[in-house]
Amino acid sequence: MAQDRRHFLKASCAGLASLAAGPVLAAQSSAPRLQPVAVASLAERVRVVSNVPGNVLACNTGKGLLLVDSGALALAPALRKALGSERVSTLFNTHYHADQTGGNALFAKAGAQIHAHVVTKQWLAADYWSAPEDRWIKAPPKEAVPTVTFRDRGELTAGPEHIEFGYLLEAHTRGDCYVYLRDSNVLAVGDVASPLRDPMLDWFTGAWLGGRVDAMDLLLKLANAQTQIVPAYGAVMTRAQLQAERDLMFKIYERTAALTGKGNSAQDMLDAGVLGDVGRTFADPYRFLYDVAKGFQAHYTNFGGNVV
Repeated sequence: MAQDRRHFLKASCAGLASLAAGPVLAAQSSAPRLQPVAVASLAERVRVVSNVPGNVLACNTGKGLLLVDSGALALAPALRKALGSERVSTLFNTHYHADQTGGNALFAKAGAQIHAHVVTKQWLAADYWSAPEDRWIKAPPKEAVPTVTFRDRGELTAGPEHIEFGYLLEAHTRGDCYVYLRDSNVLAVGDVASPLRDPMLDWFTGAWLGGRVDAMDLLLKLANAQTQIVPAYGAVMTRAQLQAERDLMFKIYERTAALTGKGNSAQDMLDAGVLGDVGRTFADPYRFLYDVAKGFQAHYTNFGGNVV
C-alpha cells in the first residue's frame, strides 16, 4: 500500500514546478480549556487517564504499572495522583511531542524505564527547531530521554500481559509507534488517529498524509471488532471508527495529491472545496491543508523530481 501511494503521488506530481503552500502558520493560538482529570476502566487491569491534557494508558502488570505516554509537564503531578500509589515501572512514548512526554522525567526519576522509537529518542535528546511554531524548543532533562529504543517492531511480557509495539512510519511525526496490549485487546495509537482534533502532520519531521493512511492500514490489521483503540485525544475508538477515519484520510489524500500535481497551494485546495463533503468539520482547515501540502512537497522532492 505504501508503495502504491508513493507511485500515485509521483505520477500526479509529474508536472509540478513549485508548491506555493502559503505562509508558515504558528501553532493554534488558543489552548483548549483544561478539563478535570478522569480515569476510566477499559479491561481488568487496564485503564485510561484522560485530560492530562490527552489520554494516558495504564496497565497493572502486578510488578508495577506500564504507561503509554506521560502527559504534559504541568499535569504530571495530577497524573501521578490519578494513578494511585503503585509505582510506574515501564513507560512507552508514542512520539516526542511535549503533551505526550512531559511526565517522562517525573516517572523516570522514580524508576520507570522509558521505551520509544529511536527517532523519538533523537528528538527528545536535543534542542530542535519547530517550523510551525517558528521557535526553538529546548530539550527536556536527560532523565526524560528514552533509554530503550527500537526501529521496527518488538515484544515484551509484563506480568500476565503480552505487549507488542511497532513503528508507524511518517504518520504524525517521524517517530510514531503503537503499543498493543494483546491479552487485554487494547491498542494505543497516539496521535496517528485523531477523532477529536484536526489531524496534525508534523511535516518538518517527515510526516505526510500518505504515511498516515499507511499507518492506519497497519493498525486496522492489528485490531479486531472487540479491540479498544486509544488515541492521544478523544474517546476510545472501535475498529469501525478507525476504519471510517482511515477512509476519510484516504479520500482527502486522493483529492489533494491530484491537485498538488497541478501546482495547487493549500489555499487553492481549500477554495476548490476538497474538505467540503468529507463528513468532518475542521477547526482550522487551512492549517490542515497547509501541512498536507508541505508533506507532499517534501516527499515529491525525495522521489528525485525537478522541484524548483
